[in-house]
Amino acid sequence: MASPSKAGAALAALREDLAGDVFAPADTGYDEARTVFNSMIDRRPAVIAQCVSEDDVVRSVRFARDLDLPIAVRGGGHSVAGMALNDGGLVVDLRHMRAVTVHPAAEAVRVAGGATMSDLDRACQPHGLATTGGRASTTGVGGFVLGGGTGWLDRCCGLAVDNLLGVELVTADGARIHASADENRDLFWALHGGGGNFGIATALTLKLHELPEFSIAMVFYLPEFGREVTRTYRDLITAAPDEASGAVIYLTGPPEEFVPPHLVGTLLCGALLTYAGSEADMRKLAEPLLALPHETEIVGAMPYADVQCMIDDPPGMRNYWSAEYLTGLPDDCVDVFCARGESLPVPTGTMHALFPQGGAIGTGPHEYPVPYRDAPWGVHPFGLWEDPADDERCVQWVRDVRADVRPWSTGAVYLNFIGDEGADRVVAGVGAENARRLAEVKREYDPDNVFRFNHNIRPA
Repeated sequence: MASPSKAGAALAALREDLAGDVFAPADTGYDEARTVFNSMIDRRPAVIAQCVSEDDVVRSVRFARDLDLPIAVRGGGHSVAGMALNDGGLVVDLRHMRAVTVHPAAEAVRVAGGATMSDLDRACQPHGLATTGGRASTTGVGGFVLGGGTGWLDRCCGLAVDNLLGVELVTADGARIHASADENRDLFWALHGGGGNFGIATALTLKLHELPEFSIAMVFYLPEFGREVTRTYRDLITAAPDEASGAVIYLTGPPEEFVPPHLVGTLLCGALLTYAGSEADMRKLAEPLLALPHETEIVGAMPYADVQCMIDDPPGMRNYWSAEYLTGLPDDCVDVFCARGESLPVPTGTMHALFPQGGAIGTGPHEYPVPYRDAPWGVHPFGLWEDPADDERCVQWVRDVRADVRPWSTGAVYLNFIGDEGADRVVAGVGAENARRLAEVKREYDPDNVFRFNHNIRPA
């Protein structure tokens, strides 16, 4: 580490040179700048650099390297493990770099490194265009895409990385490079699931798809109907066109207008059918779900960008998530999923989700490090609560879900859905053979493992 006098001089120079704001622990605004959505994370970086341009990012990286400071990168700050922060290092905060430029004729969009899913979706919607985005509007586009990217449109538009056309990156030595199918091809391959291991993505270019209409059916049932609901949803999606997606979700009835007052705070089973098409076609598809005894429903056309906000997790809550991907969904697996749903910690914000895959996910390019592509279903226990006294029961419940469905697990996992679960799970998230190749790319672009606050791939 640098001497205090050198560190002080370097910090003063950074404050002078950076167009954006710089925060150190004694500064007003520091605590706000280091707060992330998961209130279980409490880390104290030495410096937070709120960059407003790629020049700022380069300056910040060089500042950290000169002082031998570890670097964390904050885009949306939506990593459940708090990987956007560190203790005693530098945070390169991209949240002021949120520009989204849509190119309708080319059906492409350029997204700055700190943009959120809402920034992307709202910019594309007036053009009747969209691309696969995360299921929460507050998710950062950069981390989401580079980690693989699954959402309501993946069955018809592919995973987010399948739509990645180019990345502008600042490397560990402060160099600016571009990766695409024609330029730095090994790096471009690694960015299709390898996350933030190789540099700081200051901008991404994504392919867009026509999406003139979007519609949903959200139906809530009493939990005793959960098994019938899940089997019905399974059979419906299995036979449905790729435009259909959604989830089965166990949850605590939220205090929303569409939930009858007597069900607020009680356990419910919900079936969400999303459809990249007309309300009329969606309603035909939803008939088997609507025919089951249910308590309330929302059925109709809805702008895609609005649907993206439906299950946003509020900031300031305690979070612990995980996931397993399944070889199939036979009735005995349905029974296990629903039994664990019935044990969901209530009343909390915790959700127990079952997502369909298939469609364009399974038919997409298999050369990328996204080994969960072929799994037909994913289970996502999403622990979300407010009271620290609930930590033990909520974390244990998430782990119990994983253990229960393990007999049907493919062994692969989507890394954006999990926290820090160790090196073996990182390998499970990219594939063993891919992990070796990723380590070689890491050695070329980040031999000192500067970018290690992530699902880390160590240099070979």
